[in-house]
Amino acid sequence: MTVHTHQLTLKEIHEFKGKYPRQIWSLFFSEMWERFSFYGMRGMLVFFMISQLNLHEKDANLQYGATQAFVYAFTFIGGLFADKILGFRKSLFWGGLMMITGSSLLAADPHNFFFTGLAFIIIGTGFFKPNISTMVGELYSEKDDRRDAGFSLFYAGINLGAFLGGYICVAIGKGYMLSGMIPENMRWNVAFGLAAIGMVVSLINFYFTQRHLGPIGLQPGHPDALVQVKAKPKWVEYLVYAGTLFAIPLIDLMVSSPEYTDYFMYTIGPLALLYLFYEMSKTTISERKKLWAGLIFIFFSVLFWGIYEQSGGSLSIFAAKNLNDNLLGFTMDPNGVNNSAGAFFIIGLAPLFGLMWIWMAKRKFEPNTIIKFGLGFIFLGLGYYVLFATKFFASVQGIAPLDIFTTALLVITIGELCLSPIGLSIMTKLSPARMQGIMMGMWFLASAYGQYVAGIIGAGLADADENAPAVTRLMNYTEGYKMLGIYALIAGLVLIALSPWIKKLMQDVR
Repeated sequence: MTVHTHQLTLKEIHEFKGKYPRQIWSLFFSEMWERFSFYGMRGMLVFFMISQLNLHEKDANLQYGATQAFVYAFTFIGGLFADKILGFRKSLFWGGLMMITGSSLLAADPHNFFFTGLAFIIIGTGFFKPNISTMVGELYSEKDDRRDAGFSLFYAGINLGAFLGGYICVAIGKGYMLSGMIPENMRWNVAFGLAAIGMVVSLINFYFTQRHLGPIGLQPGHPDALVQVKAKPKWVEYLVYAGTLFAIPLIDLMVSSPEYTDYFMYTIGPLALLYLFYEMSKTTISERKKLWAGLIFIFFSVLFWGIYEQSGGSLSIFAAKNLNDNLLGFTMDPNGVNNSAGAFFIIGLAPLFGLMWIWMAKRKFEPNTIIKFGLGFIFLGLGYYVLFATKFFASVQGIAPLDIFTTALLVITIGELCLSPIGLSIMTKLSPARMQGIMMGMWFLASAYGQYVAGIIGAGLADADENAPAVTRLMNYTEGYKMLGIYALIAGLVLIALSPWIKKLMQDVR
């Protein structure tokens, strides 16, 4: 028997001293660069489609919703393959390579390779995204109270990447940054190229992180893997890689024409639920109750993301057409601010929220997960009320101050902090080990439906005539935001009212 001197055991990883396991920093760094790449790309989509591909605003919104919905729907499929065949590490590498290919195609010729590049990025994100979050969860033992704080820190990493990518890429594309150094016809190529570089850095970093992860993320069937199953033949793994490449033209077709997205969204959700119910039929009654509680959180998160995710769609058009470019006296690209302000606030607030929950827990008055979720909706609603209020500060021409808009993003971000990191954490707590991947997948699938709904809402808001005066557009958009605010407040109050019943389902999980 050979003795592995360097291979950490799971017990050694779990018995870390201090607030955070040391592996979390490397995972944080890989995720940060992946999010730089993803949010950079995401922030450019709607603006690029309207200004460069000459799409109608309504179509650009639907297209954006479709792209985002596919990204999150594929995280569900990616999570499944990781659970059953590839393991989290291999899945992450394969996804990263696909994302680099997609961003490189966009950098080479964004006008002609737009949808093909997106198809690679969509599938790649699906393999990459669910797996890092699951590995963060594995760094903690089941009863470890430090888990929420760990996810809050990890969430700050996600957002550091989102903040940098979200501002820099679109600002370069629009010529707000480095315009003297980059010829005008190359700006979008450079902007998409930066996204590819971010991904390369992320993968190199993860390559060196692996040796500190012990058994975490190993392929099912590996002798040291966390869940022991019989190893699958090598060809099954190769089949996954081949299948992915064969799927590219199909995704390309589906993303470029939104009606295919509708068919896809009508089928994947019900199929995923049926599969989940089949897996649930094999669980104990206690496990099943927890999974039902998980499904309630998932249902509400669809509503949350549908309202929240206007940032990439309708808000990016609102930013381009109805906002000035003055933030606290500085000239800023309003689209860049719209893409990155939320992330900027999270970087500042996430650690404070993490510490606040720990402080409240010590004094025994930390709100439970359900109340936190409800608060998330209430702040989301208030944020949309502030967006509605921008119309009271607008000029006669219908141009509203970037300052008030940014304040709205701050309030919405507080809502996000009550819900999103807690959501990731609760999914890992409510699911038995063998179903972690599928429940993470369901959580991301809920985001897919949220994105899809957001695209439809955004298209509804963009129904105004393209050439309508800014004042008319301002009225249309702000009225729409007021309605969204009302829906969010109602959802929050309903959730808080249901909390005693949901608590029973959750049993010992806080």
